[in-house]
Amino acid sequence: MENKKRENIFRKLARWAVRGFMGAKYEDKWFGSKQAGGADNSRPDDSELIVSPARQIFNRFCERKVAIFAVFVVVLMLLVVFIGPYFMPKYYDAFTETTQMDLPPTMSLMSVPGEMKTDGIRTIDSYSSFTVGVSNTGKFHLWGITRLGATGLNVADIPQEVLDKKIAFAAAGQDHIIAIAEDGSFYGWGSNRFGQFARDKVVLENPNLVPVPEIVANGELDVNHIKKVTCGFQASAILMDDGTLYIWGNKQAYSNLERFAATYDEATGEYDYMTGIVDIDFTLNFVCAINQNQNSVFTGVKNMYSAVRTSLTNNKTIKMSEFLNGRKIQEIRTTSKNICLLLDDGTIGFTGDFEADIVDVPQLEADEKFVDIQSGTYHYTGITNKGNVYCFGGDHYYQTKVPTKVKNAAKVYAGSFQSYAADENGKLIDAWGLKGYIFGTDSRGADIFQRVIAGGKITMTVGIVAVIIEIILGVSLGLLAGYFGGWVDMLIMRVAEVFSSIPFLPFVLILSTLTLRWNMTVYERLYMIMAIIGVLRWPGFCYITRAQILVARESEYVTAAQSMGVKETRIAFKHILPNVISVILVDMTLAFASSLQTETTLSFLGFGVMEPQPSWGNMLTRASNATAAINFWWQWVFTAFILVLTAVCINTIGDTLRDVIDPKSSNDK
Repeated sequence: MENKKRENIFRKLARWAVRGFMGAKYEDKWFGSKQAGGADNSRPDDSELIVSPARQIFNRFCERKVAIFAVFVVVLMLLVVFIGPYFMPKYYDAFTETTQMDLPPTMSLMSVPGEMKTDGIRTIDSYSSFTVGVSNTGKFHLWGITRLGATGLNVADIPQEVLDKKIAFAAAGQDHIIAIAEDGSFYGWGSNRFGQFARDKVVLENPNLVPVPEIVANGELDVNHIKKVTCGFQASAILMDDGTLYIWGNKQAYSNLERFAATYDEATGEYDYMTGIVDIDFTLNFVCAINQNQNSVFTGVKNMYSAVRTSLTNNKTIKMSEFLNGRKIQEIRTTSKNICLLLDDGTIGFTGDFEADIVDVPQLEADEKFVDIQSGTYHYTGITNKGNVYCFGGDHYYQTKVPTKVKNAAKVYAGSFQSYAADENGKLIDAWGLKGYIFGTDSRGADIFQRVIAGGKITMTVGIVAVIIEIILGVSLGLLAGYFGGWVDMLIMRVAEVFSSIPFLPFVLILSTLTLRWNMTVYERLYMIMAIIGVLRWPGFCYITRAQILVARESEYVTAAQSMGVKETRIAFKHILPNVISVILVDMTLAFASSLQTETTLSFLGFGVMEPQPSWGNMLTRASNATAAINFWWQWVFTAFILVLTAVCINTIGDTLRDVIDPKSSNDK
């Protein structure tokens, strides 16, 4: 019996949806509502059907296809903005990520080319929004977002020589790519503002730049003795297996880069390159290296990385010398803030900024140890001697959630926010992490899709609370003025006229500006905005309620209640108000849309919800900048579309309610 009742409910909902979107003809056709004799099996004849006014309004509303669509849109929007944030546990209002700024909509950040999957992976490297890879056959591959903001540069413009030759090494920086062919030829493309890959007069004469070493630019390196090629933010480095380091780029991006760069000896006419380096990598602000003699992290900045945190000490910080205890550092891998040290016995430890990322090192079995570590912007991906893959560190986009299908891996790779695992033949087993951004990113690198949801919650809340304040004040005062009349009506109407005469937007801007001077929290300011909008816009509800009450108070049921001795306030609120609520409901929907637009206007002008807290209004401010409006259209188009769609749908619902409530309105209108 219960299942049949549930089935009837779903059937009614389906019929209602079909009738709303398609019309009664399709409802009868799809659900077989008419019998062979022409009689309707589900709906009685209209001449015999007696319905209440509320039911009649509902039926007439359901006949409007556009109105039904508007209801679905508004309900869906409310569900998304109020329930959606609970499914964004890693969202932060103030999230800023340099490497992800101004990225267009895409879901290609983890799309390894099929040819590379077939040939097998030799190497994968990524620093920002694009990833480079080299297959086992020496074929160069590129995927992700390749256009560099509004610069007009596109790293997808790969030199033909790179495509024609077999590539041995390739690395990606923030805005450039370098590659070295198997014959030693050096290639670079992308941005060269800071001498990332080419020697020219501007670079050579700029004291803030370290030029590409001649031996590198001329392709004179022995590829067979290159140990590592890596890029950072506007800088690059090549490490040879004999410990010689070649490094170049922007000294202002890395304050210690000059300490690693080659020095020119005028007496001999030769460059003196740094030697004895075991490994090197870039954090966001420092060049970090392992010196063979010192066996410690060397940055050129004293005591910068002199302490270590490791799982063996329950993540407590100890001195570097105490941690090493005679062991040698074999590899270093860096995130934007800290460094992972891999020792010769497979032990790992961390040094640097421990507050930047939560690094919980997995507990390994007694005979298990790490044999390789790769790093992204915030996370590490490691593989053990048993082929088990572990990810740890920052998990902004689930790049540390290793899929269950990843087993018996032989090699791991890490992108900015991605991880990859391959088998012994270089075949890709799986990839996990950030696939892309549905709505792109903003000027701080935050996900616009997430901010649209979080901002929608703020904007909708402001609109709903402001309308509630308007209704409470306007309906209550309008009811009192219309029912009691006399001096009460006179007083309330004069007050309403005073509020109505205030120029709304300028006055709200003044009040919002004053709140900037007060020591208020973000949420206190939000409450103040709701109160300001609600208090200034109640006269509209007051007027319409008063007009309806003036008509309703002369009705027979009011006279009967008065003759029975019912209290005046009870007659007003219990008898008259329910009979005029339908008109108030119409005005409420229209006021809700108006409140959304008001909050959006205030935030757009900088007087409403302030950054970094999002709202649909302050997310549209990028449209006020001509360059951003053209080059970064996704930063305002999606928000504007959702705002307009929501406001139009709410207005459509209000207009339709007004039509169906009016008994003189035609059903075909």
